[in-house]
Amino acid sequence: MSLYAERLGSGPELVLVHGWGLHGGIWAGLAQRLAQRFRVTVVDLPGHGRSSVAARMDLDTIADELVEQVEQPALWLGWSLGGLVTLMLAARHPERVQGLVLVDTTPKFVQGSDWAHGMASEVFAEFARGLEQDYRATLLRFLSLQAGAGDAGRALIKQLRTELFQHGEPQLAALRAGLAILRDTDLRAMLAGIHAPTLVLHGSHDRLTPPAAGEFLAAQIPQARYQLLRGAGHAPFLSDPAAFAAALEEFAA
Repeated sequence: MSLYAERLGSGPELVLVHGWGLHGGIWAGLAQRLAQRFRVTVVDLPGHGRSSVAARMDLDTIADELVEQVEQPALWLGWSLGGLVTLMLAARHPERVQGLVLVDTTPKFVQGSDWAHGMASEVFAEFARGLEQDYRATLLRFLSLQAGAGDAGRALIKQLRTELFQHGEPQLAALRAGLAILRDTDLRAMLAGIHAPTLVLHGSHDRLTPPAAGEFLAAQIPQARYQLLRGAGHAPFLSDPAAFAAALEEFAA
């Protein structure tokens, strides 16, 4: 597997891991701000942006490859699917994790008989079928769920659509693999074994991962704390970048 990464700034190591269907360019504004304090590494997940698809696209393999992107222990920030990747990385490579920031992340994306804080399985299945029929339209529909309501939400959707294919189109194999990870992964049982200091940031208006999922994460990870970003949707680092960066910098301090 070959992951594309960009690095900027100097200071403590910070790695930014994006979500499904997008690429590291989604962090551009935030990365520039944080580079004043950190050595920021921005990674494209396999088959997204400028990273190639790997022979194996399971969560364990992606986490193992991702940990090789920095030589020193780092603060790992994962958003949505990227949050699942960084959680797995923390479980498999605790010595490489100084801290975690989990942004609109859930340990289990799809609802189950014992898990109400996720997407209904029938809605997820419809989404997966749409991917096979018209993946561009499905990606754009996914983006429409990232933002909050009102003029700010509409402006954010427009921004995301502009940036979606800026670094090339995600490969269909990677999109399928990412959906399989979201469909099948359940990390609830391993959360108590993650001992890195953790900040759980969640938008109050997230329509993909309910805030209750973030509350569960913070309750189960021993050194975690939860912060609700009021008025934000699934991408709070875009809808309110100043508040997001301030929360991250306070945690890192």
